[in-house]
Amino acid sequence: MRGRLGGRECLYVPSCRFGLFLALRHWCRPGGKVLMSPVNDDVILFVVLAAGLRPVQAPLDPRDGSIDPSAVPESVWRDLSAVLTTNLYGNPDPAPELRGHCDRLGIPLIEDAAHAIGSTVGGRPVGTYGEASVFSLSKHTGARTGGFLALADPAHRAELAAARDALLHPTRPTAELVHLVRPYAESTLRGLRLVGAARAAVRRLGLEEREEIRMPLRAEELARALTSAPALDPFHSWVRVDMHDYRLRPGAGRLRRTTRRFGRLDDVLATHRTGTALLLSGGYGTAEAFPGRAAAGASPADPPQPLYRVPLLVEDRNAAVAALARRRITTGYLYDPPLDSYAGAAFTDPSPAPEPAAWFARHALPVDPRHATEALTVLRGAGIRPARPSMVPGGSR
Repeated sequence: MRGRLGGRECLYVPSCRFGLFLALRHWCRPGGKVLMSPVNDDVILFVVLAAGLRPVQAPLDPRDGSIDPSAVPESVWRDLSAVLTTNLYGNPDPAPELRGHCDRLGIPLIEDAAHAIGSTVGGRPVGTYGEASVFSLSKHTGARTGGFLALADPAHRAELAAARDALLHPTRPTAELVHLVRPYAESTLRGLRLVGAARAAVRRLGLEEREEIRMPLRAEELARALTSAPALDPFHSWVRVDMHDYRLRPGAGRLRRTTRRFGRLDDVLATHRTGTALLLSGGYGTAEAFPGRAAAGASPADPPQPLYRVPLLVEDRNAAVAALARRRITTGYLYDPPLDSYAGAAFTDPSPAPEPAAWFARHALPVDPRHATEALTVLRGAGIRPARPSMVPGGSR
């Protein structure tokens, strides 16, 4: 991973969310405000709160869901303690521009690169602009565990490694067994076309807990947890959702599997680039955005990013999801409603320009580029129409 990031020091962590908590605790004093995307996994909101920080929701570009620095008022910039990027679905946030604002204000830039392990921005890999960046091995590699905390200054490594080790839970043989067996069990059930049974089995194992896109907020409990921040334990029931092993020290078997999958990453990224190019040419409102305004210095002639998911923009997403489901294509990684609507002013500062984010969250259909041909065939056959971001109130550019 050091080689991929131009020599940046990298620290192994059991999950991206755990690495983000370490970075936020290390670089930000409790009580500070952190600019972040409202179209993001709700787990990340709870990680920011667990770190003792106040989330501030950023305006977004409705074409691609990236942070729009030009729409952030100066009064908001002056009040920040850090900026946290999302690089949604692998499409880069405008890191060079955000880096400039952070340098001007003397605050850290922290890059969440969970979806963006192979993406570039401004001619550099995502993850090489911030004081820290965090990568997930659960996404492109399919390892379902592990990640990296990459550091601009290697002098921070020893302190962060000690903080990591102090927070890790010990390896549990049962957790290791479940991790090693789960892919085979799910593969068998899918091969028998028992996808519903597979999902039910995962829920019985306690590894999937969402009934809806957003998990229940449980506002009263969350307010009580805030009185103990910064600390992970009071927020554990929120931060662990969909990944109970997020702070588990890995066993030998888990590390061996992760290493094997990481070794195949370049082939995976090549497949994602090919599928991304096909989806971007499919007419669903994305060709005008990707490789995108956010990828500073990019041009339409540049190769596409190896997006983890390609957010097609469709008028009726529910109908699109249902059409894909009939062909056993699962739509995951939906982030609707935006976090300021979900959490409310009690737990986050709302975006100063919320309309573009709300529009994008409602119309984005994240499609796995490995299923590009079949997905486009299904959407066209079902008469799914594209949505146009130029019609967004306050979002036309």
